[in-house]
Amino acid sequence: MWNGYRLMMDKDADNLVEEFVFDIDPSFLVDCRKLLIGERIGEGSHSTVYEGLFEMQPVAVKIIEPRTSEASRDLKENFEREVNLLARIEHENIVKFVGSTVEPYMMIITELMGGGTLQHYLRSISPARLDLDLSISFALDISRVMEYLHGHGIIHRDLKPGNILLSEDKKRVKLADFGLAREMVSGEMTCEAGTYRWMAPELFNREPTPKATKATKFYDHKADIYSFSIVLWTLLTNKIPFRGSYSIIAAFAMANNQRPSVDELPSDIIPLVESCWAADPRDRPEFVEITESLTTFFRNKCKPVIPPSDMIEIDNPRNTMELEESPSADTEKAESKVDNKSRKLKWSSLRFLKFFKLCKSCMSRRTQ
Repeated sequence: MWNGYRLMMDKDADNLVEEFVFDIDPSFLVDCRKLLIGERIGEGSHSTVYEGLFEMQPVAVKIIEPRTSEASRDLKENFEREVNLLARIEHENIVKFVGSTVEPYMMIITELMGGGTLQHYLRSISPARLDLDLSISFALDISRVMEYLHGHGIIHRDLKPGNILLSEDKKRVKLADFGLAREMVSGEMTCEAGTYRWMAPELFNREPTPKATKATKFYDHKADIYSFSIVLWTLLTNKIPFRGSYSIIAAFAMANNQRPSVDELPSDIIPLVESCWAADPRDRPEFVEITESLTTFFRNKCKPVIPPSDMIEIDNPRNTMELEESPSADTEKAESKVDNKSRKLKWSSLRFLKFFKLCKSCMSRRTQ
């Protein structure tokens, strides 16, 4: 591992200039010259996501903006944290980490999910809804991966349809974007994070707890469970919570104990949804309980869209060693379609040439 920071003397002045040195294991870094950048497929507040090819394999490339030399210390620290987190977690419902680069741009490379985001897919079929069996199947995928994360002391903090990706056949979902994820070191978090319509109400408390001030709101992993309840409601209704209101207004409505209507939900699942969005975080179940409830509901109410082997996984999720020994059908299909995918990608030649020159310059400086 590298040292986190290094102080260097500015040659043009007598001042000391702080230079950020990434604390990222070299094995997590890849040669940017092997990377091709294609069409843009998404964007966030500080990043843009592109289709790409790495060693001729389809990938998703998240590029942090601006370029590394111009990025703030906070951006670099967040990037470093996300890379180190992604590199050490493995689950069948988490996008697979491929590698990262730090120069000339900070980039995170993951597997490419051909179905796009859940948010985009739901919007594309609106006003129709997902079949109940598919909705619950997706909810189970999400619950299982959140159970895994919480079991490893990780809070996602931004669980929403825009961060849930679909397989190309639209039958599986995987969790992405760990830019806001944090480890539960002390058991409580104090930084407001997330997306308003899916944020837990404790992040908007009007009256601070005895431990908190007006500027500090304490919360823990139960904030993810609240976010899950809104995702589950969205899966079942294909509606946006408090649609027509500004996002911040919707969030404050929920902080004032208002919730979306459950009139259109299956009666057997309403108790689970309402327990997950309980105002008091202590009243919300853990994801292990949510998985059990959804599994029971699925078996009693839904058609068998999940293969029998995967139904066993719901009760006894496989560990990463088992996953490595038994690749999923989605992985095998993805590998068999690599050549077709490669032919379908449309490359932006000008963008790639510019990026290639930057990478070549970067590598030249390293070898000098």
